[in-house]
Amino acid sequence: MFIDEAIIYVAGGDGGHGCVSFRREKFVPRGGPNGGDGGKGGDVILHASENVDTLMDVGSRVKYVAENGHNGEGSNRHGRFGEDLIMHLPVGTVVKDRDSGRVLKDLTEPGQYVRIARGGRGGRGNKYFAGPTNRTPRTAEKGKRGRERWLKLELKLVAEVGIIGMPNAGKSTLLSRISKAHPKIAEYPFTTLHPNLGIVEIERYLRIVVADLPGLIKGAHSGVGLGDKFLRHVERTKLLLHLIDIAPKGGPDPLGAYRIVREELELHSPELSKKKEIIAVNKIDLVDEALCEKTAKLLEKILSQPVYTISSKTGKNLNVLLRAVADALKTLPSETRSEAAAVT
Repeated sequence: MFIDEAIIYVAGGDGGHGCVSFRREKFVPRGGPNGGDGGKGGDVILHASENVDTLMDVGSRVKYVAENGHNGEGSNRHGRFGEDLIMHLPVGTVVKDRDSGRVLKDLTEPGQYVRIARGGRGGRGNKYFAGPTNRTPRTAEKGKRGRERWLKLELKLVAEVGIIGMPNAGKSTLLSRISKAHPKIAEYPFTTLHPNLGIVEIERYLRIVVADLPGLIKGAHSGVGLGDKFLRHVERTKLLLHLIDIAPKGGPDPLGAYRIVREELELHSPELSKKKEIIAVNKIDLVDEALCEKTAKLLEKILSQPVYTISSKTGKNLNVLLRAVADALKTLPSETRSEAAAVT
């Protein structure tokens, strides 16, 4: 099951208490204080792992608490530190404070990590408080509480190309044809209920990650259909591959379908609508060649950009489309990302 949202509670471990203790040795009637310090509580650390692709495991629980530090003991023995709790999350997870909505960390690269909840400091034992004016202190500090917070985790897929379009435009079929991915394919809307990733090898040493994203319908920006569950994943992509059904069954015509999807992108985010886009008319195997050519020329004239004609089912013209995708990616600037490793 693909889960791309989770709300969890995290807390660092509490620090251990300091110890009140005095030396008790034969022939030493007035032994001094020897109470050890408490150990620090463990931290909660979030780690971006390539071996995880969903928030299902994390979302199966609500509370995550690191181990408490151990209490200090006599003979100046300090308590052991609590073990850190390391949580492995998918690459592309956005970590937000649940209450304020502030983004605490965006885990966009494998191996990135963030200390999201610091463990409490251990209390000092009575040995620490001994001095010339107080040689037998009988007090020690209690350990500090660990930092706690509620988090909202959102997974946004990290893919270079996102295939967008109306339901049943043939996005899943296209992905299965150009990669080794095996998305669900059927002749009804919303076959794709969650994003699918595939690695496409265009030429030797040139591989790109392509995401087949759930279909858009009118009102998606406000939650209709799969709504923002779709649009969230589009934000990560560098390039949009807009697929249009040339032979829709009861839906809008190709130009109308294109405009619906574009409108939803713009309403969701003006920045999202500015992403570079490649347009492809799909299912040309279902219509005659004259209609195919007429539709493509009409779209090119109205939209003022090239329109590729393909068949995901038969594979016709897919090599031409993939070459256009590769060329477009080479023209896009590379992104730079910050590497903050801790949240205070």
